[in-house]
Amino acid sequence: MSSYAVFLGHQPHISIAELAAVLPDFSLGEVQKEVAMFETGYDLNQNFINILGGTILIAKQITTSTVSLQDIPQLLNNEMQGGKRSKVTFSFRCIGLSPRKVHDLYRASKQYLKKKGQPSRYVGNERKPALPVVLHSNDMIEGKRGCEIVIIADPETGDLWVGKTVAAQDIDSYSKRDIQKPVRDTGVGLLPPKLAQILLNFGMWAVLQGKKAPKTKKFSLPKIAIFDPFCGTGVIPMECLLREWSVQASDLVQKAVTGTEKNLEWLRKEEKIMKKDVTSEVCKHDAKKPFTLKKMPDAIVTETTLGPPLMKRPPLKDVQKMRTENDQLQVDFLKNAAATLPGVPLVCTFPAWYSSKGPEYLKRVWQEAEKLGYKAMLPIDAIPETTGRTSLLYRRPSQVVGREIVIWMSQSK
Repeated sequence: MSSYAVFLGHQPHISIAELAAVLPDFSLGEVQKEVAMFETGYDLNQNFINILGGTILIAKQITTSTVSLQDIPQLLNNEMQGGKRSKVTFSFRCIGLSPRKVHDLYRASKQYLKKKGQPSRYVGNERKPALPVVLHSNDMIEGKRGCEIVIIADPETGDLWVGKTVAAQDIDSYSKRDIQKPVRDTGVGLLPPKLAQILLNFGMWAVLQGKKAPKTKKFSLPKIAIFDPFCGTGVIPMECLLREWSVQASDLVQKAVTGTEKNLEWLRKEEKIMKKDVTSEVCKHDAKKPFTLKKMPDAIVTETTLGPPLMKRPPLKDVQKMRTENDQLQVDFLKNAAATLPGVPLVCTFPAWYSSKGPEYLKRVWQEAEKLGYKAMLPIDAIPETTGRTSLLYRRPSQVVGREIVIWMSQSK
């Protein structure tokens, strides 16, 4: 088992749940605010982080020996592969060290490399580490032009965990498929590609429950088939194609169906994804009416509807009205899924309204789900964020409408 440190996204509880869902042998260790330590037998790299929506950066431990800050320049030199004729780039990402200590570390490391005859420069500083985009542009993750050393000091003992960054979020890739796609509907709640990835990873976890994971150090995605019955402009179907998962999608609104088709066609051309290799079908359909799909999906993964967009906190009576309407839609959808797609697990988001009196969640659909044979479940290390419910809350502090993520396991076949 190797030790890793992950720098988490703005929803740390969801980031940890996603890792637990994706890695069968995930063993969570200490968590410090935005950083979590864990162990796994898999060798994690850039390809692995590319499928995650909630992780910013991954570092792998490079020594299990007891080390001090004085040892860091030598450890850095050991990890460098640039060769003495070319200038290398290095950086530090530190947790639990004072800015002064980090400043001195940069200086000592540059001097050490100079004595070894290795020209160098560094990015980031004692106040702020280098951004992931800088690590990628300087070829510091998978290339031979440098590296980033991660140092985490134990808040109680002062012991140092030392690792090397092996993967970082590819921000340019997210921006391209989110901003440059031909059709974007800003009139409804936009599903971020990162959240779509998280939902799909929860869907994969649901599909693989009860199945033995292959014994291998190389992580690979299984091939599964997804159905998204509230596809909007196709964010979830697009993410499916990127991981070579076949997808069927539908929406009640023809404008959304057309938008999804255009976005999928654009993505296929941009990423050279052939239809013969990865299939996709999009049609107009009401999710409350019986599904007649060409193939039975392995999982349903969808963002249903969050209701009307809100700019400020609504009064409680308005929330109660929206909840009644939304509850009815969700109940009808679940009834339809249970009847026409029996045994298929379902990952979805429900609206969570923040009224002037506090957060309000759906109620009736939870009562009806149990009657329909659905049971809400979470990966083992996931911590529910809503009182008394097996769900995860996804919300930025300023948002009036958040998302409650639910994984429904169907108990019937």
